[in-house]
Amino acid sequence: MLDFTPLLRPYFAHIVAQRAKWSTPAGLESVQRALLQKLLHRAADTVQGLQYDYGKLRSYNDYASAVPVSEYEDIRPLVERMLAGEADILWPGQCRRFAQSSGTSGGKSKYIPVTDAALKLNHYAGGAQAVASYLSIAPHSRLFGGKSFILGGSFANELGKLPPGTLVGDLSANLIDAINPAVNLLRIPRKSTALLSDWNVKLPALVEASLKADITNISGVPSWFLGVLRGVLERTGASNIHEVWPNLEVFFHGGISFAPYREEYNSIMAPGKMCYIENYNASEGFFAVQDTADSDKGMLLLADSGIFFEFVPLDSLSQASAAIPAWEVEEGRTYALLISSCNGLWRYSPGDTVRIESTSPLRISVAGRTNSYINAFGEELMVWNAEAAMARACAATGARVANYTAAPVYTSCRTKGHHQWLVEWTTPPACGTEKFADILDRELQAVNSDYQAKRSSDIFLARLELVTVPAGTFNAWLKSTGRLGGQRKIPRLNNDRRIADAILQIADKNTNP
Repeated sequence: MLDFTPLLRPYFAHIVAQRAKWSTPAGLESVQRALLQKLLHRAADTVQGLQYDYGKLRSYNDYASAVPVSEYEDIRPLVERMLAGEADILWPGQCRRFAQSSGTSGGKSKYIPVTDAALKLNHYAGGAQAVASYLSIAPHSRLFGGKSFILGGSFANELGKLPPGTLVGDLSANLIDAINPAVNLLRIPRKSTALLSDWNVKLPALVEASLKADITNISGVPSWFLGVLRGVLERTGASNIHEVWPNLEVFFHGGISFAPYREEYNSIMAPGKMCYIENYNASEGFFAVQDTADSDKGMLLLADSGIFFEFVPLDSLSQASAAIPAWEVEEGRTYALLISSCNGLWRYSPGDTVRIESTSPLRISVAGRTNSYINAFGEELMVWNAEAAMARACAATGARVANYTAAPVYTSCRTKGHHQWLVEWTTPPACGTEKFADILDRELQAVNSDYQAKRSSDIFLARLELVTVPAGTFNAWLKSTGRLGGQRKIPRLNNDRRIADAILQIADKNTNP
C-alpha cells in the first residue's frame, strides 16, 4: 500500500500550529469566551435556550448566573423528547443519534445526544487532534502507509421502538457508522463486523479480519483490545504482535487508565516498536489529547473543539457557584468537570474528576469519577491513586492484572475496617498474593497522604484485603448488567459494596458451581 503520510503531514501540522491560540491562560480565555458565545447563539431558539434567555447572555458571568449545573437526571425528560423525535430541544434541529452510556443512580442508562455538530466539531475533530499529536511526536511515522484497526461497540440498546432513522448505541458505533466512507479504505474491520453486538461472535470475527491486514495503528479501550490481541497471537502462533503486523507503531487508547495494562502490552510487542497515545474521549465529548511523548505530562485540553469547560473544586462539589472557567484553574489541583457543548449539554457534569498538570498550556489527567472513590474512613482514595499504586505493585512483582475493583469493608465485631480488592490476574504475582497486598498497601500510602494517615498503626484503617477471583468473573458481571461489549468499563473504586458483593457472588458460583 502507498504511504500517504508525507502528503497528509502538512494538514496535521496545521492543526498542531493552531493550538498556539490557547497555549496561555489569556489565549485560552479568549478562545473559550468566543466559543461560549457561538454555542449560546446557536441554541438561542431551543427549548433550553428560550428557558434561560440564551440570546440575552453576553458574558460567562451572565451564563454561570442564569443556567444551573445539571446532571443526567435533570435533563432526562428533555432527552426523552429528543429520542421521540422532537426538534430544537437542547440543540437546534432533530437529533438522530444517541450514545448509550452506563446508568445513573436511578439504575437506567444514559442517552447522550450525538448531534451532527458534535460529530463534526468535536468527535471527529478530536480524532484528528490525536493523529496530529502523534505525527508531531513521531517524525518518521508511516501511519498512513497501512490500515487502522479500530475497536468499536454496537447499536444494541435497551429501548424499544425508535423513530425511523434514530440510532442508539455505543458512541464508537455511532462514530463508525457516520464516518466518511473514504476513511473506510484506511481502516478495518468492515462496518458489519465492527458493529456486531454479540462479543462471542465479534471477537473471532475481529481476529480473522485483521490477520492479513497491514496494521499501522490500533484504537480502543485497553482492557478490550488486549483480548483481541491475545486472540490474534493464539490464532497465528506468533510470539509477539509485530510478527503478525510488522508495521504496527501506535496504540491510541482511552476510556480507562493504561497503567495497569502497560506491562502486559509491552510483553506482546516487539521491543522498542510501540508508542502509546492517551486520549480523553467520552460519550459526552472528546475533551483532551496527549500532545507530548511523556504521558506523565497529561493531556492537552481541546479548547476550540465545540466544548466550553468549567471546573468545580472537589471540596465544593455541592456548590454550583464554586465553578470556575478553564483559564482560572490552578496547577496541581483536582476538579470535577463541567461541559457546555454542541451536543446540547449545558453546564453538564459528566461525572469525571481531573487533575491540572499544567496551565500553559492547560494539560489535565483523569483523576477518576465523582462517584468513583473510597472515603469510608476519611481516606479520600481516588481512582488515579489506585491506578498508580496498582501499576507500581505489578512492576515490583512481575504480576499482570486483567481487571480489578475495590470497595470498603466496614468495622464490625469481627473485623476492623479496611479496603477489599477483587483482582482477576493475567499473571499472578510470583511472590504470592499476600506479599502483593503488602506492596499495594504500601504504594497506596505513598501516593495518598490521607490513606497513609488513616493506616497509621492500623488504628483507623487496617491493611487492605486482596481476593483473587476466577478468570472471566468481571466479564460475567458485565454481562449480568447488560454492559458486556467493546467499550464497557469496570468501576475501579466504589464507596459502597453493591458492585463488590455482586462480583463476589459470581466468583463464588464459578468456584463452586
